[in-house]
Amino acid sequence: MSDNQELTRPSWDEYFMEITKVVATRSTCLRRHIGAVIVKDQRLLSTGYNGAPCGLAHCGEIGCVRTVNQVPSGERQELCRGLHAEQSAVVQAAMYGVPIRDATIYSTHQPCSSCTKILINAGIKRIVYQYSYPDKLAEQLIAEAGITYDCFG
Repeated sequence: MSDNQELTRPSWDEYFMEITKVVATRSTCLRRHIGAVIVKDQRLLSTGYNGAPCGLAHCGEIGCVRTVNQVPSGERQELCRGLHAEQSAVVQAAMYGVPIRDATIYSTHQPCSSCTKILINAGIKRIVYQYSYPDKLAEQLIAEAGITYDCFG
C-alpha cells in the first residue's frame, strides 16, 4: 500500500457488532441465533450465545419447548431450556473473574427484560444491538437505569 492511500477500517461499533454475528453462529436455539460480546476500553472481555446450558441436550436434539407449547416470541421467557446470549456473556465473565462494571454489551438483538435486569445489576453502562425485540419493559428499565442504548444498523 502506498503512503497516500487511506486505510479504511471499521468503527469500534462496527467491529464488535460483526463479532456478535460470528458468536451467534454457535447458537443451539432453533428459533433465533443471537450473539453477544462484552467490551471495555475496546477490549473484548466475554462472549455469549443463546442455547442450552453447558452439558445439557440442545433443542436440536430434543426439540424446542417453546414451539411445542406454541409460546409467542417475547412472552413466557421462562419456558425455554436455553440461556440468552447476554446471560451467557455475563455468566462467562463471572466464571473467569472478569470484571464487567462500566462495560458495553453488543448484541445481535435488543435484550429482553430478564437480560436487561441482569445487565443493570452487572453494571453495564451501554447496550448496542442491531435487531429489535418486542419488549417495552426492557426499554423502560434501561431508561430508568440511565444506560446508553443504541440501535446499530
